[in-house]
Amino acid sequence: MSNHIVPRESETGLAELRGDCARMAPHWVLPTKVAATPVAPSLIHGVTVPPASAKLIEAMSDYGD
Repeated sequence: MSNHIVPRESETGLAELRGDCARMAPHWVLPTKVAATPVAPSLIHGVTVPPASAKLIEAMSDYGD
């Protein structure tokens, strides 16, 4: 006897889900935009990045490449 569980299909189709979201959207409140203020690098301290993560980020291309 197998204990294999068969996943149930979604009870909600994509079209129904989109309709639900469209009906809810007017009820959602957007926060007021707050402009981010740049922080001087000299004020940033206490952050450590593991060498492997730094190498990974350094090896990534910039956006738009």
